[in-house]
Amino acid sequence: MNRFLSILVVALSFLFVTQRARAQFDVHFNQYWDIKGYYNPAWAGQTDKLNIYGTYSMQLAGFTRAPRTMYFGADMPFTLFNKKQGVGAGFFNDAIGLFRNQRFWLQYSYKMKIKKGTLGIGLQAGIINVSFDPNGVDLGGNSDSDPAFPTTQESGTGLDLGIGGFYSHPSFYVGISMQHLTSPALEFSSTENGETSGITIDPMLYFTGGYNIQTRNPLISVQPSLMLQTDFNSARLDLTGRVFYTYQEKRFSAGLTYSPATSVTISIGANIKSVTVGYSYEMYTSQIGIGHGSHDLVVSYAMDINLFKKSKNKHKSIRIL
Repeated sequence: MNRFLSILVVALSFLFVTQRARAQFDVHFNQYWDIKGYYNPAWAGQTDKLNIYGTYSMQLAGFTRAPRTMYFGADMPFTLFNKKQGVGAGFFNDAIGLFRNQRFWLQYSYKMKIKKGTLGIGLQAGIINVSFDPNGVDLGGNSDSDPAFPTTQESGTGLDLGIGGFYSHPSFYVGISMQHLTSPALEFSSTENGETSGITIDPMLYFTGGYNIQTRNPLISVQPSLMLQTDFNSARLDLTGRVFYTYQEKRFSAGLTYSPATSVTISIGANIKSVTVGYSYEMYTSQIGIGHGSHDLVVSYAMDINLFKKSKNKHKSIRIL
């Protein structure tokens, strides 16, 4: 039985990665609205704060060696030559069966004031690495001498570039970006029979947008949003509606996301002072079932900064009241 499970894990790992590379290589995070920098380099420095955020996703809960994904990023604005600009960085780690996908990138964004909003134009450059580790898998028989099956860890590395534009307004936001512009071709080492294996990552287009609707109750607002992602072979659309309630500088939210022919996701969140926490559970509408959905947890921290600007630093003596 253990031998059968090992063979099944290897087969499913190859199949899962192959299908993702053929369709959409990038991982989908349910709470896309809280990690805009992951999808669009133009977001870097879009606010006036230093933003630090991270998310952890457990997909296909209950399955052996199911995908586990972690993303950590940060961005901040700065002023140079009297022009607002932004920088950001990100690290991504995705474990899928016997495969591991790791990425690291840096971002730069140039800002332009347009009416009441800010337009950012961003560039992203990074490194992507995909590795396969067969250690711990027993295929039985004479698998160690099988030239078609690697016995040591194999990996491929490539240059990964992206561009994007993001416009934020007090009432709405809209962004468009393209990732994997270089179509990285990651080639693993040759096997004993001289053959090589690897994957090619197709460019990915993202479109995001959202709007803030203030109700008659000043404590309650509604924010519809959407995200479309496609590699021009397949596409996924997420339509989200969230309700916000504000009480004594604390903000709470609850939302529902529908992805046609894919899933329904529920989400909750809270913002207290400078910390935001969000949780979501994605329920697939296919035969996978509700109990084998995906858990997402997002935590972010926003800190005020004042770089390259001189403040008057006015102080009042405590002796003069």
